[in-house]
Amino acid sequence: MRAKTSKRDQTGNPRNAFSAVEETKEPYLELEKGIYAALETYSNVHRGSGHSSMVSTHLYEQARDIVLEFFGLKKGKYVVIFCTPRGAHNFIEQLNRTSYQLVSSKDIGLALGVRAIAIKRNDLPKGIPMQTGGGTTKLISKDWVIWADAPDKFEAGTPSIINVIAFARALKLVTKYGNDIFQNPTYTKLTVENILYNDELEKYQGMELLIELRKTLIGRNISIPTMEGLRSVINLDNSASTPTFEPVWNVYRHVLNQPENIKNDVIVEVKSIIAYVLDAPKDDYDVIFTSNTTEAINLAAENLGMDDKDGFEPVVLNTILEHSSNELPWRMIPGHTLIRLDVDYDGFINLKELETILIDYNQNKKFGKKRIKLVAFSGASNVLGVCNNIEEISRLVHKYGALLLVDAAQLVAHRSVDIQGWDIDYLAFSAHKVYAPFGTGVLVVRKGLLNFSNEEQIMIKSSGEENAGGIAAIGKALLLLNRIGMNLIRDDEQALSTRALMGMKQIPDLKIHGLTDFNSSKYAHKLGVIVFDIKNKMPSRIAKQLALQSGIGVRYGCHCAHIIVKHILHISPFLEQFQRVIQIMFPRFRFLGIVRVSLGIENTEEDVDKLISALTKISSKKRGSDHKVTNGEVKLTHKEVQKQVDDFVLDVAKRVYL
Repeated sequence: MRAKTSKRDQTGNPRNAFSAVEETKEPYLELEKGIYAALETYSNVHRGSGHSSMVSTHLYEQARDIVLEFFGLKKGKYVVIFCTPRGAHNFIEQLNRTSYQLVSSKDIGLALGVRAIAIKRNDLPKGIPMQTGGGTTKLISKDWVIWADAPDKFEAGTPSIINVIAFARALKLVTKYGNDIFQNPTYTKLTVENILYNDELEKYQGMELLIELRKTLIGRNISIPTMEGLRSVINLDNSASTPTFEPVWNVYRHVLNQPENIKNDVIVEVKSIIAYVLDAPKDDYDVIFTSNTTEAINLAAENLGMDDKDGFEPVVLNTILEHSSNELPWRMIPGHTLIRLDVDYDGFINLKELETILIDYNQNKKFGKKRIKLVAFSGASNVLGVCNNIEEISRLVHKYGALLLVDAAQLVAHRSVDIQGWDIDYLAFSAHKVYAPFGTGVLVVRKGLLNFSNEEQIMIKSSGEENAGGIAAIGKALLLLNRIGMNLIRDDEQALSTRALMGMKQIPDLKIHGLTDFNSSKYAHKLGVIVFDIKNKMPSRIAKQLALQSGIGVRYGCHCAHIIVKHILHISPFLEQFQRVIQIMFPRFRFLGIVRVSLGIENTEEDVDKLISALTKISSKKRGSDHKVTNGEVKLTHKEVQKQVDDFVLDVAKRVYL
């Protein structure tokens, strides 16, 4: 179904492709209406300050309430955890059967890969969660962890936000129309070619495709309330999550309503797409689907823990640069040691230091029976945006007999990747950072490295591949990026990044962290990620002002990479221990961190210029002031705009769920 020409409603917002359709008993159409409304203001949950993050967080948390309503359970007594099929299976093994209720997207006839477990709060598992990574902690250091409260503690990484929202919408439809409404779908049977390769932009390539694709950005015409009046959302938080485009959405929704054999054919084809785009030949590599990068790395860690140790004490080497998802899983492997390589202020690894460590452990046997089994590092930093030399790191790692895992979550959407050419053993990435926000992760692993039993491998495969629509979406997104050309994307994003840096350097009291010299040879290895703070301005306040003042979404805090952020801010061991005490005594307290701007293919020079203008105003404003901004007839304070934003969020929720 092609999107209809957008018309504006009385609030100034465009009607989406489904707005002209009144409430109907056609379940898939009703479901699509809700999902599309959520996509119009989509962002990551719990982690951003912009309008989209506020909306998505509200919708995601409301989904928990909908599950409890479905079961007829009290909110105060129960908590809802969203899981993958395998995650749910492993989780409930820790529970007494009388302590929980479970509902599955598969049970109601939808291939979303979502399980919702309503658990009595008093019966929640204690101690370390089964999967660890981003979102599962409040604060970490090199030596200790303060875990988050439920449900966050048990939902590692970016959750399957859109699929969870879709599932909640479906539960409301099931409650309204009956349990079987999604069980026997009527569909127009499509081929894999129809689904993945045919779209209205197929005649475009390169820059022409990029320009035309931007016109299909879902939510591009949505008007949001700001102090400057109604404005379009400007997403400058691509490192947290990316929006999506109409061709990707169309692939997702088409697959939802296809028979199993077509879904299976699509999954096989997407594996071929991944193999082609990332240069991972099917004869040499397996492609395993998960829910996100975090689950993919946890899977690799679980697999490593089952390896025959051959009389040695295995060591994992990563860096202080890593996201929690490439830090915490390695700490939790029984019988393994984690050590970390330092980076310079810009975030680059010293290759000589890396080789020295490998020689000491694996060649000179300086540390007894300890041997570096695996080196795990970020292909691109989500904080500093730097891309270390994967090819050279791989050469050194394999020279001294270790394996290599690359966390490519921040890399795949911005740079060419050559898994075979770089001799990578494991590579992990996520759909929600490649413009396909439908809850899919990918682990590409060299054949012969997996140690799981046949039974476990079947469960892993079926768990990830249940989300057929999400898998189709990531395949389509990779095809589009490949058609644009990764070198073109690199050059376009670097031009925007340079423009942003030039402007930000002129703003008084604004300090940029990491690499800022765009004339340096290192600059070619930096993505469009800029972290900064402003003297005497709280990062949370800066981010909030950008959102309310100009509709600009950024991220503040530690970005699930506490160790490198503490390194950047020169947090001493004494202060780190003080932070730990404060966090334990005051669990709701959040430490400041830094503000992050991150660019993607949807961004333009106009977006950057609006950012510079907004930051200039924020920097010049006196602390504690809340001046009204006048724009024509608009005279609003932060408080007044926040009320409008709250109403906006509730209005979106009504369109999504009712």
